[in-house]
Amino acid sequence: MKVVVVYPLLATAIILFLSFSPSPSPRKNRNNISLHRRIGNNHAPFDPLVTKLLIDGESREKNSDSKPPAVVQGSVNPFTGVFEDAEEYFSEEGQFNIKGRLQILFPLLDNAPEDGKISLKELEVWNLQQAANQLISRTQKEIKDHDKNGDGAITFAEYQPLFTKEDIEKNDMTHGQAGWWMEKFKSADVDGNEILDFKEFMNFLHPEDSENEKLQRWSLKEKMQGMDHDKDGKLNFKEFRTQAYENYKSTAEFESGGDDVPSAEEKFDELDVDKDRLLTEEELRPIVHYLHPGEFDYAKHYTKYLIHEADDDKDGKLSLKEMLENDHMFYNTVITENDDEEDFHDEL
Repeated sequence: MKVVVVYPLLATAIILFLSFSPSPSPRKNRNNISLHRRIGNNHAPFDPLVTKLLIDGESREKNSDSKPPAVVQGSVNPFTGVFEDAEEYFSEEGQFNIKGRLQILFPLLDNAPEDGKISLKELEVWNLQQAANQLISRTQKEIKDHDKNGDGAITFAEYQPLFTKEDIEKNDMTHGQAGWWMEKFKSADVDGNEILDFKEFMNFLHPEDSENEKLQRWSLKEKMQGMDHDKDGKLNFKEFRTQAYENYKSTAEFESGGDDVPSAEEKFDELDVDKDRLLTEEELRPIVHYLHPGEFDYAKHYTKYLIHEADDDKDGKLSLKEMLENDHMFYNTVITENDDEEDFHDEL
């Protein structure tokens, strides 16, 4: 039986579910679930056409009156693989021609050099670009929702219109209150003009993918507060072991294949530079991307995962044959906007 794409528009969620029959091997299926459990599953798909379908589906759900969905039309873009007619990849029964898509995408990835194989580097560049495109797309959507004067930038009042002047002056730093939001906003406002341009706003929405050091520190402080149960501003060994280490360990095990991951005691001692048996925010910085991986972290992990799972001859590269024989690894995804995300993308 062919791969089937079910692409319904629901009142509360958009789900793209690719189911396979016969099912992939239990080993690979477990690894796929494990990857998403460790890193999260609301990330950029491998195929930009899938991203296009999701974005257009979200837009149609928002703007339609529950009319039955139709397969959307793509646009010509030789750099992303989204072509003029997306419908050509669907049968009348809704079957999605995954093998056909992979044959189209393969030469777009195989380019440095063009040798009939996709290297780890080529695949990583591709996945990082999909991640960047997803960040840009999400930011564009948020700007469209909040930019009331149409200047392409966001003020604090535009993003958080419910907070009054008195709320802001009160400066309540409790999570989700005006002071908390304002601190994050100011951390993202690099030029200090009280307006977030596109790049600043993208960093504000996705601090885990930002190069803004001030925003990174804000994010780490926020993450640390959730783990610091005795509220002394530091993590003792017990606090570190119960949450920070578990997050670190799960990702480190994936990176190493389960080998050579230090124990909680070993990692704590390594991070505890001043040997006071307490970890400060600064001492936690080396593992910040393990505590909360972003889109770019996911793209790198996803690249290693795909190579590991689909590289049947273990030469470290992917041939078209290997991709076609393991096509489910590139499309076995469930994405819903109701997925729970333990992150800083707080809703209004």
